[in-house]
Amino acid sequence: MGTADEQIRVSDRVKRELERRKRRRESYNDVLERLLAENEPGDFYDGFGRWSDEDAATVREQRAKAKDDRKRRMRERAENGT
Repeated sequence: MGTADEQIRVSDRVKRELERRKRRRESYNDVLERLLAENEPGDFYDGFGRWSDEDAATVREQRAKAKDDRKRRMRERAENGT
């Protein structure tokens, strides 16, 4: 983080609230940036298109296998009475 270009005035109440929300080694600017980012609505499509078709297919296959494995284990436990 660079040096401050401007100063802003805040009330004592706002300063206390910033101090309360401040994490270890965070500056007031860091706190404000984090809080402002938390309230920004994300774009619904932000996460789409990040994987190649091949990667997405691999993940789908792994999820389907994991689901089948869970079902198999549940059936085995039911049969063994555990």
